[in-house]
Amino acid sequence: MLYHLLMTVHVTACLLLILIILLQTGRGAGLAVFGGGTDSLINTPTGSSFMRKATGILAGTFAATSLVLTLLSSRSEMRSVTNRFPAPTAPAPQSAPTTPTKPAPAPQK
Repeated sequence: MLYHLLMTVHVTACLLLILIILLQTGRGAGLAVFGGGTDSLINTPTGSSFMRKATGILAGTFAATSLVLTLLSSRSEMRSVTNRFPAPTAPAPQSAPTTPTKPAPAPQK
C-alpha cells in the first residue's frame, strides 16, 4: 500500500515538474541561437518566485521519493526483470582430446 502511494506521488511530482519547467521562460529567450543576447543572460530575471519555489519543492519531492522507492523495493520481495533469469555460469573447461588406442589403417596405393 505504501509503495503504491509513493509511486503515485512520484509520478505526479515528475509530471508536474516537467510542466513547471516547460512553462518557465528561458534565460536568453532563444536569442543566443542567433548570436545575440549573451550579455543579457546575466541580468535576465529567472521567472516568478512561485515558479522557482514550486520547481525546488517538486525536485526535492522527486529525489526523496526516488530514494524511498529504491529502499522499499530492495528490502521487500520485489524483483526486477533481471532477477527472473539465473546468472550465466562459466562453461566447464574441456579436457584434451583422447588419442585412439588403435592406429588408423594405412591408405592403400
